[in-house]
Amino acid sequence: MDKRNKPFTVVIEGNIGSGKTTLLNYFSKYRDVEVLQEPVEKWRNVDGHNLLSLLYDDPARWSLTFQTHVQLTMLDHHTKETSAKVKLMERSLFSGRYCFVENLHESKLMEPAEYAVISEWFKWIIKNVDVEVDLIVYLRSDPEVVHKRILQRARKEEKTVPLSYIVALHEIHEDWLHHKVSHPVPAPVLEIDANVDLTEMLKQISLVENQILNRKAIKRVLSSPSSSPSKLVSPA
Repeated sequence: MDKRNKPFTVVIEGNIGSGKTTLLNYFSKYRDVEVLQEPVEKWRNVDGHNLLSLLYDDPARWSLTFQTHVQLTMLDHHTKETSAKVKLMERSLFSGRYCFVENLHESKLMEPAEYAVISEWFKWIIKNVDVEVDLIVYLRSDPEVVHKRILQRARKEEKTVPLSYIVALHEIHEDWLHHKVSHPVPAPVLEIDANVDLTEMLKQISLVENQILNRKAIKRVLSSPSSSPSKLVSPA
């Protein structure tokens, strides 16, 4: 894609149940915004196979298969051409590798050889394909809060997700996007407090709408942490 015509690309990152769908739905009303939700239905039906269900039932057996398909479908989102000025993506290649693959490896649910293979694929992609992003919106949330939401929404594949898994994902996201001590951060990070209820979440999103839509230069911290839950953090 010609870089002059490339949309301002924003990826929404956060734990399971942190409110990514709420944020995406908020921006879907704009004609100049292309919203790309996680391709969950593609993961649920690969020639009749529900990879998402297989992963949760037996992660040690299916982690590489599932994450390989995730990498493919997220690459499709990164490279999808659009006439919209802004492309808003739910998660990315980067969180797939830095958070979910990393967690499977650290939990010994992915063999070292499998981890090496998918890592090599990731390195090849970011070296040879334009998957750059312009902004990361990180929905920060406490594990206990999102675990309660997961139980309430009752997706059939998530019914067996333990709190320990949510805690592990939380710590990995924090190390990557908040503390910036684990992996490269490919773009500035806009943090939003995702522990709040729906009404407050929508209020927070409205306050940073211009930054997310690239309608105002992103040059400063939006406000101090003590006065607002939303703030902009530079990449590592």
